[in-house]
Amino acid sequence: MRNRTFLDIYEKIISIPSISAMEERIDQSNKQIIDYLSNLFADIGFRISIQKVPNARNKYNLLAQVGSGEGGLLLAGHSDTVPFDEGRWNSDPFKLKHQDNRLYGLGTCDMKGFFAFIFEAIQTLELDKIKKPLFILATADEETTMAGARFFASQQLIKPEMAIIGEPTELKPIGKHKGHMGQSLEIAGQSGHSSDPEKGVNAIEIMHKAIHSLLELRDNLALNYRDESFTVPQATLNLGHVHGGDAENRICGHCKLNFDLRCVPGLSDEQAVRMIDDALAPVYKQYPNRILRTSMYDSSPAFACKNEHDIVDLAETLTGFSMQNANYATEAPFINMLGCDTLVLGPGSIEQAHQPDEFISLDYVAPTVTLLNKMIHHICY
Repeated sequence: MRNRTFLDIYEKIISIPSISAMEERIDQSNKQIIDYLSNLFADIGFRISIQKVPNARNKYNLLAQVGSGEGGLLLAGHSDTVPFDEGRWNSDPFKLKHQDNRLYGLGTCDMKGFFAFIFEAIQTLELDKIKKPLFILATADEETTMAGARFFASQQLIKPEMAIIGEPTELKPIGKHKGHMGQSLEIAGQSGHSSDPEKGVNAIEIMHKAIHSLLELRDNLALNYRDESFTVPQATLNLGHVHGGDAENRICGHCKLNFDLRCVPGLSDEQAVRMIDDALAPVYKQYPNRILRTSMYDSSPAFACKNEHDIVDLAETLTGFSMQNANYATEAPFINMLGCDTLVLGPGSIEQAHQPDEFISLDYVAPTVTLLNKMIHHICY
């Protein structure tokens, strides 16, 4: 086996397509990248477990482990990428381009490349002398349903003390982020000729009342569910898309609203859904069997680091940055369910994520490798 350099591994990781998309036509299995990573870490002594993710399109999680016992450190990341904008890239998204001290390619920043950083960081470790286990987790479908992380959390296979999710944070520790849920509200009216409104039930008029109730809920959330450490401190509710009716001279027989809600830590998804239904209860009562609320997809809960093992102090000391918060969602709330202190902390900038010509600066290599090396030594030795 030839010696594999950091760039060799990066190049191989980027060359393996693993796009996650809700649209089946462009969604891809991540099995090939999971197999590559499993062989990569197995070759240096890690025990490998691969789990097929249920209710997903041929998707898999990888857990690699060295050492045994309780506690230890989990280094986690997702193996998938978003789709890419054809015609807007200046190079092949699946061919690593090294130019101007940057690595270009789909997943270089967000975030398949993180596994190359992990591999580089453990090259100097004496793995046979490890006292607490070191885990490496590669998940599926983070960019869509987060099915991989949900499934892994439900299995409860490991109980690390601390976990790092290597999303691009410019090596600044992220200890909180808001959650996200999408909800649909459908109104079933009764269509008819607009010349005689009494012979129909106008779904738009019912939706008008429902929206009034939702806006009152929005104001209640802004007043009573806040976390001043966020740049937008309140839980937010946004009316995103509404459509109803088909002609100006027909009574609207159907109207649909899609809206989202972003919970702050301390407001659970279950509590938020109850608040939505409570706010709409008078409209439900006035128009029985005409209103249906459904979740558009599985929600992503809000996240706050437990910090029971002082991971925040450790990360702040090693990085030189104070803990920060983020407005985007990650797999952190699911990793948190393992019972560990969890931080989102990794190389690269979120500004490059989901963009044409995605890149990561090579300036991150030395500090990231040093950071991971020191964290492993502190927690596992």
